[in-house]
Amino acid sequence: MRTKLLVTLWLVMTLICAVAPVNRSHVVSAQTRPKAQQKSTRYACPMHPEITSSRPGKCSKCGMTLRAVSDEPATTSNNNPAGATAPEAAEDSISLHIPDTPVYDQNGKRLNFYTDLVKGRTVAINFIFTTCTTICPPLTATFRRVQVELGARVGRDVQLISVSVDPTTDVPERLQAFATKFKAAPGWTFVTGEKTEIDALLKALGTAVADKNDHTPMILVGNDTAGYWTRTYGLAPPSALVRVISEVADHK
Repeated sequence: MRTKLLVTLWLVMTLICAVAPVNRSHVVSAQTRPKAQQKSTRYACPMHPEITSSRPGKCSKCGMTLRAVSDEPATTSNNNPAGATAPEAAEDSISLHIPDTPVYDQNGKRLNFYTDLVKGRTVAINFIFTTCTTICPPLTATFRRVQVELGARVGRDVQLISVSVDPTTDVPERLQAFATKFKAAPGWTFVTGEKTEIDALLKALGTAVADKNDHTPMILVGNDTAGYWTRTYGLAPPSALVRVISEVADHK
């Protein structure tokens, strides 16, 4: 009798379990469970997006500070490579020792780089070569627009300097023709010299490259009186460069 009762109870419980609805809200498949979104920070150069790192640092090509980027696919356009941006603000302060390198300007006048061009001044320095067909023309055109916007301050409060990264080709006469082409006015000096001297100068400025075509699109902006130097993007809108130069000039 007892055995029959146990069998009957077992059958009843089996039937209840078979027909009872299952609460699916508590059943989560291992295959359907959402994985936690884990984002690893990656750093890339705004101008050379192929230069990446897992930690902050400087670009090995142009010396620009690597910036945190998203791991999401970057959109591209004809004017902006994937992952590249055109920063308008200057980077943080950098440490530079400006050597008194003997150089020549576009008029063939011999100068000492620090004493005659930098000492006691606010300066903006870009890097070009006259046979360049890529970024040098827009870099120079942008400098010309900066000169126009700064007006009488150029040559008085601010000195613009374009250093040739190809001094062997860019003799003063070539620089003079290049300066004339872009309507450079007084207060804007184009610099060349002996290759060994210019190479040493570029190294001191943190802009030396093995191939002239890899030269930086960044410009150096410094206030020698305040001992303050920074870098900013040379192809930023002229108004942005004027703002950076003015802020550096006012630096105490």
